[in-house]
Amino acid sequence: MAKLEYGCAIGSYLGKLIYESFKDQGVTYIFDRVAQCDEEGCPLAQVKRGELLVNPGLIYKQAS
Repeated sequence: MAKLEYGCAIGSYLGKLIYESFKDQGVTYIFDRVAQCDEEGCPLAQVKRGELLVNPGLIYKQAS
């Protein structure tokens, strides 16, 4: 199993650290924004191509 590599912590959201970036299986993702969520979850329609929604509602964009 590949180990994730994290960049600098730049804040927190709902008790979880927000990292400036992370690398997963050779792909780098950069923090972009907090997702709009409610008690039912985070609608996936707000996640665009090349983005990941990470628990607890953070959207990271794939680096180009």
